[in-house]
Amino acid sequence: MEGPTLLLSLLFWLAVCMLSLAPRKLVLGLDPNNPGFISIDCGALNAYPNNDLQIYYETDDGYIDSGVSKQVSSDGMGDGVRASAKTLREFPDGFRNCYTIPPTTTDEGHGKYLIRASFLYDNYDNQNRTPKFNLFIGVNYWTTVDFPDPGSYVHKEIIHVVPPTADAIQVCLVNTGNGTPFISSLELRQLADTMYLSDDQFPTLALYIRTDMGYTADESMFRHPSDSYDRFWDVDDMDNDGTLSSAWNGTSPPTLDRTNDAYKVPIEVLGTFVTVESSYNLSLSWKAHVPGASKWISYLHFAEMENLSSPREFTIYSNDAFIKTISLDYLVPMTVPTNQFTSDIGFKFKFVANSLSSASSVPPIINAVELYYLLDISTRPTDLNDVNAMKGTKRAYNVTNKSWQGDPCVPTNFTWDGVKCSTENSPRITSLNLSSYGLKGKIADSLTNLTALTSLDLSSNQLTGPIPELLAKLPNLNILNLSGNNLTGPIPESLQKKKYDGKLELSVAGNPNLRLEDSGKLKKKRSSFVVPVIAAGSGLVVILSIALAIIWRFKITKGKGQEGTIKLRNRPFTFNEVLKITDNFKTVIGKGGFGKVYLGTLANGTNVAVKMLSQTSKQGRKEFQAEAELLMIVHHRNLVSLVGYCDDAKNMALIYELMVNGNLRQHLSDQSCNAQVLTWNERLRITIDAAQGLDYLHNGCKPPIIHRDLKTLNILLNESRQAKIADFGLSKAFAAENDSSISTRPAGTPGYLDPEYQSSGSLNRKSDVYSFGVILLELITGHPAMIRSASGSIHILHWATPIIERGDIHSIVDPRLDGKFSVNSAWKMVEIAMSCVQTTAVKRPDISCVLAELKDCWAIETASERSQMMGSSKSRSMGSFQMTSMAVDCDSLPFAR
Repeated sequence: MEGPTLLLSLLFWLAVCMLSLAPRKLVLGLDPNNPGFISIDCGALNAYPNNDLQIYYETDDGYIDSGVSKQVSSDGMGDGVRASAKTLREFPDGFRNCYTIPPTTTDEGHGKYLIRASFLYDNYDNQNRTPKFNLFIGVNYWTTVDFPDPGSYVHKEIIHVVPPTADAIQVCLVNTGNGTPFISSLELRQLADTMYLSDDQFPTLALYIRTDMGYTADESMFRHPSDSYDRFWDVDDMDNDGTLSSAWNGTSPPTLDRTNDAYKVPIEVLGTFVTVESSYNLSLSWKAHVPGASKWISYLHFAEMENLSSPREFTIYSNDAFIKTISLDYLVPMTVPTNQFTSDIGFKFKFVANSLSSASSVPPIINAVELYYLLDISTRPTDLNDVNAMKGTKRAYNVTNKSWQGDPCVPTNFTWDGVKCSTENSPRITSLNLSSYGLKGKIADSLTNLTALTSLDLSSNQLTGPIPELLAKLPNLNILNLSGNNLTGPIPESLQKKKYDGKLELSVAGNPNLRLEDSGKLKKKRSSFVVPVIAAGSGLVVILSIALAIIWRFKITKGKGQEGTIKLRNRPFTFNEVLKITDNFKTVIGKGGFGKVYLGTLANGTNVAVKMLSQTSKQGRKEFQAEAELLMIVHHRNLVSLVGYCDDAKNMALIYELMVNGNLRQHLSDQSCNAQVLTWNERLRITIDAAQGLDYLHNGCKPPIIHRDLKTLNILLNESRQAKIADFGLSKAFAAENDSSISTRPAGTPGYLDPEYQSSGSLNRKSDVYSFGVILLELITGHPAMIRSASGSIHILHWATPIIERGDIHSIVDPRLDGKFSVNSAWKMVEIAMSCVQTTAVKRPDISCVLAELKDCWAIETASERSQMMGSSKSRSMGSFQMTSMAVDCDSLPFAR
């Protein structure tokens, strides 16, 4: 293959030098010599020109925000390795990692691209174990990347038509559980609109072979600059009948007539061909099998390179079906496409000389072959406006969630964390839950462009500034939770009106600087203290009418005749009403130190739990009243909701939503006859629910609230096994937001008590974190906090620690699960639990950090499930458990294996 001319080389270097003088990364995809080319050397530290190819390679900065830059091993850094393969980007985190590339446009084409992804493993990770992973184009499966051997250089290539409405091309690598995905280079080449025609149903072609027929030299394949579109032309290594021939030997190639030649196959490729000597029939065949590929297109390239007395004529057959009779003119290229269906039999082409022609003595020829199968890309991406809105939200808050890659809604098993979507042809985002995401700053304007939203949860973050008026203009929004932030100013009148009209459930508790303005339109009298209270969770049972629930107000005062009497303007019940509700205390559903809990039924048929204070209870009126007052002012979907109360001289009752699945301890106990064994997924979901509730108490309430009696008995489950924290009789609030601790008499339950708090009486939020860590260990192992044995009781931490240290995960996890869990997520959960039960509070993480880690644990488990659905092997076993710290941005960190 001849090198570029001196003039072209000089021009290329001049353009490159001019580019290098300008600031790097002025424009993504800028190639000074090749308009329509985007050449990305994945993992490279600097952009550079490839003089041999006359192609400018840039780094992948700006195209992807995940992954780690790596270099192939020194053994693979020989002269034969092209520059773009010496570095790579690997993706050890997340299921899906996506390159996002803005398409280019030239005069020649507007939306058709050759897209090529290249991969060289070459033992870069010193594991000598090649990975296997999937490649997606947008939301549609492209291919599986596999390697015949560690040194194989693998290319995957498609010809893709970008819809006019798309503003970017996404190439995604998907982890299937068979090793870490990586990529060496990613290249886009814009094609002419007249090339590689396909139908509207299947506009994307995947390359199977592209062969330079008759060329067998050991040199590298032909590509740019010989091929102006930088197609890779492989040598002919097919075992077919025919004679190899070349049009010239050592002389300069002739000039082709390309007047009507859309494909521009290089002269070096057309200069060699296959023909026959002893027969007028030339046969070629290929075995082709791609699972799911049933429709194929071949492109047969011909060029008459011999100056014959009359044109060469022959007829083309494919799998015995007539295709076309052609006549070749000297130095005039011709391309013949063939559309066909095939099975596992592959393809057999036959070229039969026309016996009636004056040139019948001239045998047929073939110069080059391309074979493609059509990809099914019928899955529609998420509505573009929603996609752009989520991109804007991700940028505004610098969201680093590992699942926020690619399309937010599809494929459905890759939906972004916190996002729920409709199932229509072009999905819309209908629910967005960013609770406890650590969001800072103002409410992003991009959120107001999610016009299909029915629910938006931004609670328990650090949002500031006013509530945007535009949120009221979201036509389908009926749940808006802004509680537990630092929002300021008035609540927009339009949102208030939707709330009072019963069209919106609005929660703004925990924003001390928000205020409610007067408005005659709202038919609302001015109040000196008004807090809208709307449940964020679907499990809340409310006995009042919708209007009363929306404008629920409270005020706590002390009566003159009785110390601490609750005088609340929400829903007081008389003792006679309590008798009626409980059918004279007919059915006992629970019991504690305070007294008994009875099943109740309200007038509208809603079942509730009625907690009565016993006259002999050790937990007196003070604790009972504290719980009532606290539940009047805190509202979260993971806290048990108070429906009403009864308070007279002799009887006190608290009326809650009914949690029909009882407490968590029941579901973990071997002695429970009715409770089903919780699956690993259910346990993970319960930990996240409970952590969200605790995070709201610690970080969403002003001042923060410490529960002081967290235990599995105080975590209740509703009909869908959603977990909610209960029993706030011992809870304490800090005197001021910046207080780090308060001194109080130690109270709580043995086994869950923070040892530092127990010895010093110094209470802080990390005391709850210790109790939460014990709960995590109970969920993992199925054992109670205090394990009884013939020799006495042992704390669950002392039982678990030696097993953890020897790395025996299967002896730690509850045996009733029968091994149905991801080893990786189990280890992750053990790490989180062990970080929470550190002896000193300063070494424990904040609950917000614990929540983030639990969400990662959930992601690991769902990744394992997706891998199994895609036919991957089981998760690999993990090594021994080592007590070293993780690099996570928290004040105290979990331990890593």
